[in-house]
Amino acid sequence: MNNKTISSALISVFSKDGLAPIVKKLNDLNVTIYSTGGTEKFIKDLGIDVVPVEDVTSYPSILGGRVKTLHPKIFGGILNRQNHDGDVAELKEFDIPQIDVVIVDLYPFEKTVASGASNQDIIEKIDIGGISLIRAAAKNYADVTCVSSVDDYAEFLELLETKNGETSEEDRKQFAAKAFNVSSHYDSAIFNYFNKNHEIPSLKISENKGKVLRYGENPHQKGFFFGDFDEIFTKLHGKELSYNNLLDVDAAVNLMLEFKNDAPTFAVLKHNNACGLAQRDTLHQAYIDALAGDPVSAFGGVLISNTEIDVATAEEIHKLFCEVVIAPSFSDEALEILKGKKNRILLILKDIEMPQTNVRSCLNGVLVQDRNNITDSLEGLKSVTKKTATSTELDDLIFASKICKHTKSNTIVLVKNGQLCASGTGQTSRVDALNQAIHKAQSFNFDLNGAVMASDAFFPFPDCVEIADNAGITAVIQPGGSIKDELSINYCNENNVAMVFTGTRHFKH
Repeated sequence: MNNKTISSALISVFSKDGLAPIVKKLNDLNVTIYSTGGTEKFIKDLGIDVVPVEDVTSYPSILGGRVKTLHPKIFGGILNRQNHDGDVAELKEFDIPQIDVVIVDLYPFEKTVASGASNQDIIEKIDIGGISLIRAAAKNYADVTCVSSVDDYAEFLELLETKNGETSEEDRKQFAAKAFNVSSHYDSAIFNYFNKNHEIPSLKISENKGKVLRYGENPHQKGFFFGDFDEIFTKLHGKELSYNNLLDVDAAVNLMLEFKNDAPTFAVLKHNNACGLAQRDTLHQAYIDALAGDPVSAFGGVLISNTEIDVATAEEIHKLFCEVVIAPSFSDEALEILKGKKNRILLILKDIEMPQTNVRSCLNGVLVQDRNNITDSLEGLKSVTKKTATSTELDDLIFASKICKHTKSNTIVLVKNGQLCASGTGQTSRVDALNQAIHKAQSFNFDLNGAVMASDAFFPFPDCVEIADNAGITAVIQPGGSIKDELSINYCNENNVAMVFTGTRHFKH
């Protein structure tokens, strides 16, 4: 079993929250406690005896506290092998104390970066002694218990209380695994700070918060989510989110961020694409018109709003079976209505910035790219036809472009009066995407006369603008850039269609 009874402990921590009960319990167990600096004072203030590390090393804390524990007498006490005669003899020869437990909580590097602190303040929060103590103690888990984070204080205290100061090798190995998780995450955060612009072609991803999902995309696949969901959302109600829910929620949030601070806007998403989206003077009407975009696909979808959901909107939503409803807030009455379905997931979207890097698996590695932060605007449009778009058409063109940016390629989006009429999504041909969108719009009785069309990429031939014109579409927005742009421009000029170029392609695979 290789059980060990704790007789000594080195404590050097940043966070003292929850530390007092541990120190008191160690004292009750007659454990010799070694410590440094602020932790030493904290222990003394509890009225408990503590041996300063300086008394062991015969060196004071130097360089403004940068060097306190980095000494052979400390690391010898941690790294010695208690079943190795040579190690035991050297401890006696050099008067090195045996250390059975190391308790460390590292300087808060990530929090300091997130606070917007100066570079110098950030550098000073790179822990050297602490990380070294963790690695040493975790390596020697055969003899030493390593408590590497304030998050583990409670578990260690429970271990002390239930086993009366004795640890098994399995206990120590589990704490060692936690320790290397802490150290690897800490080093990854530091590397990513120094490599913000990816000058070094190396990828370090470390997420300490993980959740096992019921399953992955399908029931026969395991699924996990690694990330801080609570940093982005407050969950108010409903069942646990599934793998597919999370993908749709991600798509919904990224889409709705395009309409942040705009007039009331509501979107319905299914399989990562918007099947309905509208912007109106009231959220209630925006929901009604978003649902009209495709009431069939809306069944079981993810709904999202850019403004508080009120009673009138909640009453309409409650008539629909939907998986998730997301909004910046819900009125009290609206919340009670929507809680009427016990499994319906209700999320408050916090005012956050999404990550600036996109990562996805590919072959035996990963693909990484910058977030697509370009949103087409009126100021960036270039009119390329004799007919110029009206102000209403221009507003619809920008509206359509925002949706197009967040729809699977190849895609065509049709919009009229601030309402998504239909889109063609994920087609191998842009002509197919357009025909799909037209057919879908007509099947839900949309009048496309005066509608506008957005494309995620340029038209190599005039066939798309011709099909759109024949369907009643009067204005087109596209990136431009084809060597055959003139073919599409000429067709528009000959048939009184307005077209604008953005100069920016928005593929989404």
